[in-house]
Amino acid sequence: MRHSLLTNTELRGLDRDQLLRRLAGGDAPDGALASALDRALEAVDTAGLEAHALDVAEILRHLNVDRQTLIATLLVPVFLAGHADAKALRRDYGERVAQLTENVSALVRRRFETPAGRPEQAERLRRMLMAMVDDVRAVLIKLGFRVQHLRLVVKEPDTGARALAQETLDVIAPLANRLGVGQLKWEMEDLSLRILEPETYRDIARGLEEDRTEREEYVARFTRMLEKHLADAGIEARVFGRPKHIYSIWKKMQRKNTSLSELYDLRATRVIVDRLATCYTVLGVVHNHWRHLPGEFDDYIANPKDNGYQSLHTAVVGPEGKVVEVQIRTREMDEFAELGVAAHWRYKEGGREDRALNQAITSLRQLLETDGSDQNLLDEIQSEPLHQRVFVLTPQGDVLDLAQGATPLDFAYAVHTEVGHRCRGAKVDGRIVPLTHRLRSGERVEVLTAREGGPSRDWLNPNLGYLNTSRARAKVRTWFRQQHQDEHLATGKQLFDRECQRLGLHERIPDLDRDELARQMKYPGFDELMIALGAGDITTGQIAGRLAQMIRERREREKASEEAPAAPSPRRREGRRDGDAADHNAEDIRIRGVGGLLTTRAQCCDPQPGDPIIGFITRGAGVSVHRDDCPNILHLPEDKRARLIPVSWGDEPETEIVSLELEAQDRPGLFAEVGGVFSQSGINLLRVNTQTDPEDRSVRMELEAEVTDLGELSGLFDRLHSLDNVYEVRRVSPGGCSDTPPPPAGPDAGP
Repeated sequence: MRHSLLTNTELRGLDRDQLLRRLAGGDAPDGALASALDRALEAVDTAGLEAHALDVAEILRHLNVDRQTLIATLLVPVFLAGHADAKALRRDYGERVAQLTENVSALVRRRFETPAGRPEQAERLRRMLMAMVDDVRAVLIKLGFRVQHLRLVVKEPDTGARALAQETLDVIAPLANRLGVGQLKWEMEDLSLRILEPETYRDIARGLEEDRTEREEYVARFTRMLEKHLADAGIEARVFGRPKHIYSIWKKMQRKNTSLSELYDLRATRVIVDRLATCYTVLGVVHNHWRHLPGEFDDYIANPKDNGYQSLHTAVVGPEGKVVEVQIRTREMDEFAELGVAAHWRYKEGGREDRALNQAITSLRQLLETDGSDQNLLDEIQSEPLHQRVFVLTPQGDVLDLAQGATPLDFAYAVHTEVGHRCRGAKVDGRIVPLTHRLRSGERVEVLTAREGGPSRDWLNPNLGYLNTSRARAKVRTWFRQQHQDEHLATGKQLFDRECQRLGLHERIPDLDRDELARQMKYPGFDELMIALGAGDITTGQIAGRLAQMIRERREREKASEEAPAAPSPRRREGRRDGDAADHNAEDIRIRGVGGLLTTRAQCCDPQPGDPIIGFITRGAGVSVHRDDCPNILHLPEDKRARLIPVSWGDEPETEIVSLELEAQDRPGLFAEVGGVFSQSGINLLRVNTQTDPEDRSVRMELEAEVTDLGELSGLFDRLHSLDNVYEVRRVSPGGCSDTPPPPAGPDAGP
């Protein structure tokens, strides 16, 4: 038996019976598994295959795959060597195993005849995706063979090693990530980096080893402290340190342009609990005992990654001022994070339908069905997120191309303006859905309309999520603009007074100069501002944002006056002279993920702080900032839309901790949806305390969060109020006294 090809040294000293028991795990070996093992060993002895199926079976065994997957893995070299044909496999092992073996063999058989190029990679990727559509396990086995191949190449590099490693990073590892198979993804990335950048790999590995003892002792000490705090809070959890992988460290060093010693997230822990709600309770314990880093919190429970990954991520300043990454998840989330679809398949094998597995297969099937070149196919699988557009069907079978995040209401306006105006509901794949439902590629959408009527003002409120495309919002604004001005004035004043009351602005700025507010928002007077609000040209959120700025400026003037009473306090420039490019510095507009770029405000639409904005990369003049409903942006040619980038107002705004109280009727998923609102709003949730009355199933949540201004708080209220079963949200003082009234009633009461 040629065990010399085995990369796993543990297997080399085992005889046939020991190997069989190892593969069977805790189950009794069956005849099919024993027969497949015998045939695999015979094929290795006679054919001397480079890829040893026993290694691959051992890799997949650690993913807890099902018995059919192990059998097919062992039979791949048998089939490749011609020791058994498809007919024999069907006779001895059944149709499913035979088909699985054929699919994997087709994937494994292809070799590097030329240096890896994008067209060849895309062709291999297409074949892999086609196999996945039939049986996801075929791709899982292919990934196992790739890991084993990389292990061999690392030990004995050949002429195709670099091409193999590059293709792995470009195509195979991203696919493993899509399937959520973290164990295989991390190893493939590390092995590929070791082949492509051997000196870099050695430097990072050496650097990690030098301070490994100190780092592990620190993490162990932090873990013990966290375990004690959780125990004191009555929380049962498993806490342990987790390793950082060299490839991910290298990528972060490149992304942040920093050295290994400057990376703080080499110290990391993970907390595993039994229940989803406990994840947020643990988060509260962590944030109560250590200061968290703003901008380092991610709620992947409320907003899972494209591959289904769920977890809470935060970073806190631990003892000695050292930063520690903390991940919090349930056992089920942890299993999926490590095993991906391999974990899901075992549920399906037991007769349980798994939504996440089916969704993963459906998404990849949509890639195959989408028209486009092999080049585009490769770009799709490498992108994050996977789709920037969604392709949905009309009841007649026509395909509409919409922006990612589009809703049934966006769909209605894409069909026809009048269909959008008269839309009152929607069906997706035959079932009624809310108008805020996020559409997915492949869904069939039917719009339910009224004979007469017009749009709701709520549709223009970005916090409620009815419309997510600029063109649809522009059509709604046009409709309101065409209505009678007297109605707009009355409606605008009603919306303004309600917003001021809800945010407690009458108490905070009783001497509010309404005409000054209008001038700062570029309107001749307060009535004109209210007409614009009533017509839907602006939102209460924009006004709240401007009011927040006025409050900050007042505080700055008062502070400057106290510190230097003899000196005039500096004022922010009000308005802009004709010809000025912008009255904001580059620091006043934030470009997501990029720093140090020149920004100018476009004169065509004159965006003001608080307006929804978008950036356009010009040629030689930096980033031009427009309102997102600017006609020049709405009618931008398709070939130039790739130069649009997300931008937002402000640099690193100061935050204020606010206390909120939410009352609702308890229901499954409520807790996660509340957390999702904070995550989607980009607001740090610092503390949660939940009390449930078992008699009437009512629940009261005490929430503590960081907000930057009144506009952000206003948007948070809107989103929380829109959740099912939530009947009251209010801001409370530290003593527990409410200082905001309950929300307005009715869907059209205002944004």
